[in-house]
Amino acid sequence: MWNWKNRRSSVREQVDDRVDDVRAYFGGPWLTRVLGGLLGAYLVAAGLVGWYWSREPDLFPVQQHAQQAAERASRQMVVGYTTVETLKEVVTVLLNKPGGYLSNDIFPPGLWLDNMPSWEYGVLVQVRDFSRALRKDFARSQSQSTEDADLARAEPRFNFDNKSWALPSSESEYGEGVKSLDRYLVRLSAQEPKAQFYARADSLNNWLGDVSTRLGSMSQRLSASVGRVKLNTNIKPTTPLAPGQAPQVDEELQETPWLQIDNVFYEARGQAWALSHLLRAIEVDFADVLAKKNATVSVRQIIRELEATQEPLWSPMVLNGSGFGVLANHSLVMANYISRANAAIIDLRQLLAQG
Repeated sequence: MWNWKNRRSSVREQVDDRVDDVRAYFGGPWLTRVLGGLLGAYLVAAGLVGWYWSREPDLFPVQQHAQQAAERASRQMVVGYTTVETLKEVVTVLLNKPGGYLSNDIFPPGLWLDNMPSWEYGVLVQVRDFSRALRKDFARSQSQSTEDADLARAEPRFNFDNKSWALPSSESEYGEGVKSLDRYLVRLSAQEPKAQFYARADSLNNWLGDVSTRLGSMSQRLSASVGRVKLNTNIKPTTPLAPGQAPQVDEELQETPWLQIDNVFYEARGQAWALSHLLRAIEVDFADVLAKKNATVSVRQIIRELEATQEPLWSPMVLNGSGFGVLANHSLVMANYISRANAAIIDLRQLLAQG
């Protein structure tokens, strides 16, 4: 028994000696303090860089930018130039803003950020929808006409995976899409144009239909931040109804997960940011169509509602108070602006269809 205790104390002493040797080898407490200080400085620097990278780009003057771009490239302003140049600039800002494109970052601090990647995805959604409308509607005289080759190359580039970081990266694919748009602009603005842009009411109405669908879905997602019971309208009755019998509609609880509330909010801001620029370009290139349909004021009202979503967020986080509670609910405020813009788009589509 005594030998066992002596052996146990001897082993403990050997372990303590080894620990002391390791501490001495690595510099003891001095090196630990240095490493801790370096780690703390890195975290502070990464936090500051992440804060700077999370700042959303400001709105830019669409018509002025298009004119300056045409002057730098020695091109003439034609119908459609402002719209396509604005689409180019929206993607360029997406790629070249502070921190660059962050959705596919695999290292800190970009890896830790989630608000800006959500904003980027919102912008990308509108870019994809508009590039598709540009390919299938705006650049074609009729449904049986041939699509533009450069626009046919640009659309799939913008629909590339938004989180691919290599072989190829998302940035390189979107950059190739911008180059395809620029080649289309070169042919569109040539002395003898080899590309076309048709500013017609039906083409504009088709694109606005996609926009309305996007905004309607986004409004519902924002409203679900407080959680509410909603009738499930996706279920189709399978049994025939007797005369005078009303269908049974199930109820379901729709609520955005707590960790996703800020992501939905910033995705909505991204969509509104891109859409406000595209509509300002539409106001320039479709000026005659909008004037004939008495729809210019409607477009400006939509832009006004969308730009209201870009007001600074003074809170350090997206608040999620109840509908009439003490704290604000930023998602419901955003849903209000998005819903009003969507309602104005529905009225605009009726004007374009009926006049």
